[in-house]
Amino acid sequence: MTDTNGNGGGAQGGAPALNALVQYLKDFSFENPNAPNSLGPQEQAPNISIQVNVNAKQLAPTDFEVTLTLDAKAGEGAGLLFKLDLEYGGVFRLINIPQEQIHPIVMIECPRLLFPFVRQIVADATRDGGFPPLYVDPIDFVALYQQKAAEAAAQPPVANA
Repeated sequence: MTDTNGNGGGAQGGAPALNALVQYLKDFSFENPNAPNSLGPQEQAPNISIQVNVNAKQLAPTDFEVTLTLDAKAGEGAGLLFKLDLEYGGVFRLINIPQEQIHPIVMIECPRLLFPFVRQIVADATRDGGFPPLYVDPIDFVALYQQKAAEAAAQPPVANA
């Protein structure tokens, strides 16, 4: 007979698990600086730029805070239609995960779980701001992770004085 605990507190020899303990909106800003003029018909489609970043912080031996930061803007300068800054976080518990797999799971799988909520917040905010909803395309968090790893590997080592 086995004794199981269904609340994420599995035994040391148990199956690997990734649990989302909590998710939250950490910081949010939506600016529509040229309203109501920006809400009328536009001569051409605005240039939309989106920047995404993932950060993580270890809170306890098995718990990690992961934040997904998204900055979006439509238009530039005097033609700026909107600017959106969003930081959405979650606390995740990793149980029975091999040490070498923790970093990729935290930086790939955790943001992948947060992304649908971020996408919905962005769509709702742009719609509520008077624009058509901005649906952010799915993000390849594996490619983002690999890009950050390549950038870190290209950095020269810091000399200790």
